[in-house]
Amino acid sequence: MTTPAPERDRAQIVAAKKQRQASRIAEAASAGIKVLLLKVLLLGIVDAISVYALFVLFIKQDSLVFGLVLLVTIVVNVIYFRAKGLPAKYLTPGLIFLLIFQIFVVGYSGYIAFTNYGTGHNSTKDDAVNSLILSSQERVPDSATYAVTVLEQAGAYSFLVTDPDGEISVGNPDSPLTEVTDAETDASGQAIGLPGYTTLNFADIVANQEAIAALAVPVSDDPNDGSLRTPDGSAAYLYLSDLVYDEAAGTMTDASTGVVYTEDPTQGSFVAEDGADLQPGWKVEVGLANFAKAFGTDSIRGPLISVTLWTFAFAFLSVATTFALGLFLAIVFNDLRMRGRNVYRVVMILPYAFPAFLSALVWAGMLNPQFGFINQVLFGGAEIPWLTNEWLAKFSIIFVNLWLGFPYMFLVCTGALQSIPGELQEAATVDGARPWQVFRLIKLPLLLVSVSPLLIASFAFNFNNFNLIYMLTNGGPRDVTAGVNVGATDILISMVYKVAFVGANRDYGLASAFSILIFVLVALVSIISFRQTKALEELN
Repeated sequence: MTTPAPERDRAQIVAAKKQRQASRIAEAASAGIKVLLLKVLLLGIVDAISVYALFVLFIKQDSLVFGLVLLVTIVVNVIYFRAKGLPAKYLTPGLIFLLIFQIFVVGYSGYIAFTNYGTGHNSTKDDAVNSLILSSQERVPDSATYAVTVLEQAGAYSFLVTDPDGEISVGNPDSPLTEVTDAETDASGQAIGLPGYTTLNFADIVANQEAIAALAVPVSDDPNDGSLRTPDGSAAYLYLSDLVYDEAAGTMTDASTGVVYTEDPTQGSFVAEDGADLQPGWKVEVGLANFAKAFGTDSIRGPLISVTLWTFAFAFLSVATTFALGLFLAIVFNDLRMRGRNVYRVVMILPYAFPAFLSALVWAGMLNPQFGFINQVLFGGAEIPWLTNEWLAKFSIIFVNLWLGFPYMFLVCTGALQSIPGELQEAATVDGARPWQVFRLIKLPLLLVSVSPLLIASFAFNFNNFNLIYMLTNGGPRDVTAGVNVGATDILISMVYKVAFVGANRDYGLASAFSILIFVLVALVSIISFRQTKALEELN
């Protein structure tokens, strides 16, 4: 008995549907397995990095950061191994990067403003004590000779020491000598190897002689006991410091002169009665001392006020000149009667296509007093000090920033003008308004509604326009009377950079205090400006 054709066709259709469903289920299962494997792989990488970080933090005994890293690692694993919480899976990476690269950086910079962190005060008190003692050590004239074998482990050198009594110990600059019993010795009883370490041969010692000769291995936990140093990698001698540290009394005594330096917890250094201090010191919290230094020291307050005024003038003039030129060109090239206006528009935005820091370097070469194109070609070889005279340098900065910034304003104003309905201009013209009246009373107010937030953003950008200042004039010419490294064309952000990173004396605490000042000023200007723009919104 045969099955009717319609029933057979239906059965085939049903079977085909079931086969497709099974195929889709299999594909989904395969895709789910691949996603799970990828998830496990990525989380494995994250967890491996976290475990390494936790290990390092545990060794350094940094409990706060250790707890934060552990907490974040646990939260990430819980979020991504849960079946639910899809929004959290997308938000977590961004939140982590926001916390690390934004909130932490801003918060830490704010904290540094209330410390003396800088050159000579960039570590802990223990590190400062060890550094002072090591820097004043001299070889003991009648020092015994210690047999030394230089070892290497994980890229760090250690001394395997056999003292005159035959005792064997191992140590490195970070760990004092510790007695060992499992060292390998030669026929004379000298230690020549230790499990877990690599013994350097003569060729290795010669190749790294400078680094090995600079090693100072403490004899004990007490820095006053001195350290061992080796000139040749085979014999070491005892070195003692002229400075004697008394931890209980908090003093450092110079044995050669008898001068006593007392610990000053507010300054983070050892200070003598005559005010002389020992460097390096250590980092301490100083409260508002950096702000008092910035506003209370004449040699800093004067330059700070000058730089602040120039920063506001530079930002305002940059916005005003670029906006005026950009708006003028936008009006000119927005006229339908202008032939080839699309070509002109392309030419106008070319300066915007080049990186600003490269353009600033090119302009610095062109404005060179002796060899620059401007002086040699346009002014017939005259030596005009465009970048070394205070006022000419400021003019040059404004001019170069005009060349760099007007294409952006041109694009913005072109778009804003094209968004204004043509009927308004036609109605005003019919009512007898002249072109200037149409522009001043209709176009400009409507234009400002659109571009005011961009003008505020441009002001904030130029307020911190570090690239142009640094590449064009490097903040010069230098103000030799100032108590900080600052020049006539420095703005606040370049002044912060110089205080923090340029010169032998770097003051990160003072630079962070200046950074807080910049934040407050930009915030105030932005708040006032945005409130003023609300009046323009009523035009809509």
